[in-house]
Amino acid sequence: MEITGKVVRLGGLTEGTSARGPWRKQDLIIETDEQYPKTVCLTCWTNQIDEIQKMTPGQLIKAQIDISSREFNGKWYTDVRVWRFDPVTAAAPGQPEQQPAPQAVHQTPPPVGGPEEFFGPDSNNGDDLPF
Repeated sequence: MEITGKVVRLGGLTEGTSARGPWRKQDLIIETDEQYPKTVCLTCWTNQIDEIQKMTPGQLIKAQIDISSREFNGKWYTDVRVWRFDPVTAAAPGQPEQQPAPQAVHQTPPPVGGPEEFFGPDSNNGDDLPF
């Protein structure tokens, strides 16, 4: 899955040691850019910690995520884990954002020839004026 938003702040860094060795975990809080923005807490593990330390509040990011839930003592806990970040480049001030090129609309060309061909043979006989 993918989520895009602006960085709000970094959470606290948690460190520990497991059977597989030392690990580090830090939360990254972002706000989505939608009509009704949502605040989302992304969990970053050892390999992304150095990368998120360089991020600044207000910076736009796109994150590739995995969402997983687990049960513990009758309660469910959900993690939004990041496995990759991509920078989002905004348009420079004063320049519009790049929009996809509009697709051509197929139109039937007008008939070639005089008004008789377009309006019919009786359209230019002079008696169709309202006065």
